Amino acid sequence: MSLDDAAEELASSLGVDKTEVKADLEKLVSYSVPMDEAKQSLRRKYGDAGGGDGGEAPSRTDVADVTPESGNVTVTARVLTVGKRSIRYEGEDQVIFEGELADETGGISYTAWTDFSLSPGDTITAGNAGVREWDGEPELNLGQSTTVTLEEEPLSVPHEIGGERDLIDLEPGDRGRTLEVRVLEVEERIIDGRDGETEIKSGVVGDETTRLPFTDWDPHGAITEGASVRLENVYVDEFRGVPSVNVTEFSTVEPATEVRVSDSGTELSVREAVAAGGVYDAVLTGNVIEVRDGSGLIQRCPECGRVVQNDQCRSHGQVDPEDDMRIKAILDDGTDTVTVILGRELTEEIYGGTLEDALDHARDAMDRDVIAEEIAETLEGREFSVRGALSVDEYGANLDATAFEESDEDPKARAETFLTEAEP
Repeated sequence: MSLDDAAEELASSLGVDKTEVKADLEKLVSYSVPMDEAKQSLRRKYGDAGGGDGGEAPSRTDVADVTPESGNVTVTARVLTVGKRSIRYEGEDQVIFEGELADETGGISYTAWTDFSLSPGDTITAGNAGVREWDGEPELNLGQSTTVTLEEEPLSVPHEIGGERDLIDLEPGDRGRTLEVRVLEVEERIIDGRDGETEIKSGVVGDETTRLPFTDWDPHGAITEGASVRLENVYVDEFRGVPSVNVTEFSTVEPATEVRVSDSGTELSVREAVAAGGVYDAVLTGNVIEVRDGSGLIQRCPECGRVVQNDQCRSHGQVDPEDDMRIKAILDDGTDTVTVILGRELTEEIYGGTLEDALDHARDAMDRDVIAEEIAETLEGREFSVRGALSVDEYGANLDATAFEESDEDPKARAETFLTEAEP
């Protein structure tokens, strides 16, 4: 539907001037608001209390048949999860309710712009629900023009009802999740938020399955280092390619019985880790086949910490750089490769001396590259086990190492296992 047709339709159903409606619609669309959302927003603005476009309610649709091109639909589904949070929409704070619905054919996420008093386990019929595309998938929008009816007969669905999950099962886009975790690291800091300077907490939480980063946008007193807590109504987004837990003003944070946290990371092949799109606490084992340029002695901008060349920072221009050490190595396990990045502390351990020792060595040799050359001789061709946070982006897969040690696995046994698994 063209913008002009949409404005004509809205003006007719709302009983307002088309020119005014079209101007508002053009403004919303120019801000990349999907057409269906823009139309619903204008219905709210002009006080439409009716049934959307003024026609009959759309016929019932199976969840599996809903697509971003479906327009408005009517679905009967079971409420799997319900989350609540505040977003900034059209310059104003808006409380939304969000989660997942499912019927016998499949599941779909939803956002409700009105409080329909949904609860996990409810079976509902949502009439005249809008559909938009979100992260490449269809999502239902339950707005003011949507009718929600509670059904007496519960719908049987092949999906878990309720938001309780282990950390390993979380994915970006999850809403209304409930977790029991231990706070492993936490720091308080001030950021520039949507309303100016905002105090938040951030850090790392863990359970028996894995560890993940978190942000508490409305600092809760119970979130302290070492505390075991139950977090209800959290949502999950992506941070450097891995799921990140978000606690909000609508989240419930309560003490929990002590949560056991595994001391080991998630052991994966490089191929599995890369295919996952990011793993916060991965353990990869393979051979270092190359120590890349940019290893050994490097220099960083004192303002932003970026690596500089010839005293020039891309963001701050001419600077007085600070010396540092790092290693960028290619790890290959036979399934794929990943770039492993080791910071100063691990690099000093491998080099066998401090930054100051390396600087003295380079001055004596009159060559800063001598440090990287020695490191390459130490690492290349040997097998190592690396633990850290793996992220995947358009530049490739990178693992920021927190632990790096020579593998004690039997190469022959591992090769036999690999060949066995590869057999058809």
